[in-house]
Amino acid sequence: MAVKELYTILEVIADRSEMHKSIGTQRDNWNHLLLTSVNGITITAATMAGLAAVSGGGAPLLALKLSSSLLYMAATGILMVMNKIQPSQLAEEQRNAARLFKQLHAQIKNTIALKNPTSNDVHDAMDKVLALDKAYPLALLGTMLDKFPGSVEPAVWWPKQLKSHHEKLGGKVERNGWSENLEEEMKEIVGVLKRKDTAEYVRLSKIVLKVNKILAFCGPLFTGVAAVGSAFLGYRSWAVVLGVTFGALATAVNTLEHGGQVGMVFEMYRSSAGFFKLMEEDIESTLKDEEADERENGELYEMKVALQLGRSLSELRNLASASSSSSSRSREAKEEFASKLF
Repeated sequence: MAVKELYTILEVIADRSEMHKSIGTQRDNWNHLLLTSVNGITITAATMAGLAAVSGGGAPLLALKLSSSLLYMAATGILMVMNKIQPSQLAEEQRNAARLFKQLHAQIKNTIALKNPTSNDVHDAMDKVLALDKAYPLALLGTMLDKFPGSVEPAVWWPKQLKSHHEKLGGKVERNGWSENLEEEMKEIVGVLKRKDTAEYVRLSKIVLKVNKILAFCGPLFTGVAAVGSAFLGYRSWAVVLGVTFGALATAVNTLEHGGQVGMVFEMYRSSAGFFKLMEEDIESTLKDEEADERENGELYEMKVALQLGRSLSELRNLASASSSSSSRSREAKEEFASKLF
């Protein structure tokens, strides 16, 4: 029965993966089409403002002035929507979801092929599907992820650990490919992930988010100022400066924000931080299993961690060794400082 249920879940996952892939492509098209359209509108409005400045009075001036103002107001409205939904970030979210559903599909197939599935495997698979649905919603409005969060945290797409673990007993573990040295190596890897990888990607996410906030504010502001300038063409000398100059600035800002896909870069960094956070939790959860026989084979697990970090086994061991030496020196320095202080 568990096998049948897992195959049913596989069908749902395959459908989800295709849906996210299609929606990701659609939202990527949104980004290109909206950016091209709004830049075209802005450039046209700036050109009309320039022509109005050198034209005579009467109907030609009025037509150019009204057309320029209307186009700038339309560009402002479109930009406000674009900056709210961040199409490039939406596309990256869906690409991540499609990849993660595909990864989950492969994991469940391996479970069916390599072990006798139980009801726990079914519940675990369902929890992961629901967690992914919550992390990457298909709907655009109402359940859309916050594009400008107040605080940056690593992306989370996995369910909370519901399984309770017991602390590992002391003594040397040598079964199922695990040894005391391997456990110490994995503990050092967790420390490296926390201190360097996760923290670094969170830091980069914060920087990109600040840049995106500034650009998202400046784009509609510049087109709005240009619209005001266009409305006063023929009455004030500074109006043409506002109408043309701020139109050009708005085009540059919009190209940088949406052409450079700053929202996508933010989501990419946040997801990378989430990946390393997941690795931390997975290693810690594995080490907390009291019995080595209940864990994944130690040698295979070490190889998987090394490949996930893009390293060979020797490079992974060197990294853990270097981290251990650095931690020891840091502790010695703190102890020496404390002894001098007291």
